Amino acid sequence: MKTSYDIIIKPIITEKSSALIDKNLQYTFAVDVKANKVEIKNAIEEIFNVKVVQVRTVNVHRKAKRVQRYEGFKSAYKKAIVRLAPGQTIDAFEV
Repeated sequence: MKTSYDIIIKPIITEKSSALIDKNLQYTFAVDVKANKVEIKNAIEEIFNVKVVQVRTVNVHRKAKRVQRYEGFKSAYKKAIVRLAPGQTIDAFEV
């Protein structure tokens, strides 16, 4: 059985995700590829003690990567965009 920490891999902090936090209270996480929306919601609520209103997921496909003469791929992962109830925040994203 997976724990909450096995489902949530890491937060994704970019300019676009920071804009989503300021605008809509939406936080972005890299999650386990096999996790579904219900598992993601329960994991976020358990780890951060917040109320999740909505979960959206995106499968990010692998991308070709080339460094000089060597070719390979960046690995694929699943991204979850989580919307919180009004008035709640996650302190892990505060810099």
